Amino acid sequence: MWRALLAHRNYLITLLTPLLFLPLPLALPYKEAQCGYTIIVMALLWCTEALPLAVTALIPVLFFPLMGIMDSTTVCKEYLKDTNMLFIGGLLVAIAVERWDLHRRIALRVLLIVGVRPGLLMMGFMGVTAFLSMWISNTATTAMMVPIAQAVLDQLHKSEQESGAPRQPAPSRNGSLNKAFELQEKPCPPAPVPVVTVEKAKQPDEDPQAAEAQRRLEQKHLTLSKGMSLAVCYSASIGGIATLTGTSPNLVMKGQMDELFPGNGNVVNFASWFSFAFPTMVLLLVFSWLWLLLLFLGTNFRKTFGCGASEAEKSSSARAYEVIRGEHRALGRMKFSEVTVLILFFILVLLWFTREPGFMPGWAGFIFGKDRESYITDATVVIFISLLMFLIPSEIPTCGPPRGDSGHVRVPPPLLDWQTVNQKMPWNIVLLLGGGFALAKGSEASHLSSWLGSKLTPLQNIPHPAIAFLLCLLVAVFTECTSNVATTTLFLPILASMSQAICLNPLYVMLPCTLAASLAFMLPVATPPNAIVFSYGKLRVIDMVKAGCMLNLLGVLVITLAINTWGTPLFGLDQFPSWANSSQLQC
Repeated sequence: MWRALLAHRNYLITLLTPLLFLPLPLALPYKEAQCGYTIIVMALLWCTEALPLAVTALIPVLFFPLMGIMDSTTVCKEYLKDTNMLFIGGLLVAIAVERWDLHRRIALRVLLIVGVRPGLLMMGFMGVTAFLSMWISNTATTAMMVPIAQAVLDQLHKSEQESGAPRQPAPSRNGSLNKAFELQEKPCPPAPVPVVTVEKAKQPDEDPQAAEAQRRLEQKHLTLSKGMSLAVCYSASIGGIATLTGTSPNLVMKGQMDELFPGNGNVVNFASWFSFAFPTMVLLLVFSWLWLLLLFLGTNFRKTFGCGASEAEKSSSARAYEVIRGEHRALGRMKFSEVTVLILFFILVLLWFTREPGFMPGWAGFIFGKDRESYITDATVVIFISLLMFLIPSEIPTCGPPRGDSGHVRVPPPLLDWQTVNQKMPWNIVLLLGGGFALAKGSEASHLSSWLGSKLTPLQNIPHPAIAFLLCLLVAVFTECTSNVATTTLFLPILASMSQAICLNPLYVMLPCTLAASLAFMLPVATPPNAIVFSYGKLRVIDMVKAGCMLNLLGVLVITLAINTWGTPLFGLDQFPSWANSSQLQC
């Protein structure tokens, strides 16, 4: 019976969860209770994943109209907002980068510069992975980098085995390699002789010292493989926090800000987010690298960084370096498609930074005028670049005569085609983002946010840095059990209302908690990069827990430091903004 219940648990959870909490809206026929019921049901379904995350995100389309919170047209508009288009455009550019292997070329080139000494190799992999994760999905980055890391480590291990194997004795004249066997091969004398027991010489693999050396070599390789695998998946999650389009929680936060505070003056854009989050990412990446070095490579930094290496170690490093060089050579020279995608990518980043930099007039106001400056957003820019990728051919078109017997002219494909986009685009995340925006709008329309905020007013007696630290710690623990998008979707509207109730700048808690939602380091199921490296079979859950527990704490401390230092003057967090002050507040 228990096996049957466990096998059908998803059906049972989906059916019983709404029924179990149904007394809440029935006993309290208020919009606040009805919206709270919707949030509870969605939160439990998101945590248990009894339904696909994107399907759960569609629940507001059914519940909110039935409960009279919002009409269906208003709810459905939340599922394709400007933030969703920014997400789609960013993914289109990332798909083009992946399609033409530009990310692989960048990764291999950096690794060739860094080298293969253990400490620097780990730093190189972490730096490259974090940089790529700023622009393409952390899942795709991890899936590309892990095989490269394993190939390099396997070559290092193989070279160490070959250089550390004991040398065999020189062959004798009769071709025998072992003198003991040579004695046994002699013909027996005709006369009886005393029986002499000849001890068989031990083979190299039976030598205790050689066996111990081999065991240590295997253990060293396993430990380095664990550290490198965790370095790749952790840096993929860390790198995503640096840019607004790097990971989905960042876009959730941007959308929630525009939804809950429409008059915020576009305080969160690509440039302002990067100015705050990039230094935070770099600092967290450095601490993560140092922690993984201590945990998996020890405190012998002289050996870790290759100082005073023996000839055998230099030889094994050279062979591993040749693996990276061979992978890079296999890519050949940069093709027209790679160069074009790289140029478009640089143009995109430049337009994002200069659209509304804050410290100087942006190009949007200069070209279209101050009255139409707000018409242009980051989504407008990225969709423009994406459309160009569908128009520009991947090869230089030729105007020669038709080739082949058929007489057809070969037309080069564009940089992007819809078939490739349809295969690689995670459409479920678009619905997941929309469901979060619908929840935020429903919380505001039902006044649930105001009610929750009024209940949290005692928090105003706690120092603000302590509030930020505790909330980040709560979100970092919660995101280990559920999707980071679902975590930010559930927490951000509540945090916004709480900050309004205690007259605290909403960005002071929303920004750090959004970054904390990406600190999913402890469990394989916490985020796809963790699952990818765990599937390689060299990691145990306890390895990830030991490494991730400290990284979670380091991440929360770094984020708290960032929001209380350079984040404060950047966003004006030391004062309560007018765009967050409603008519019911006395701040």
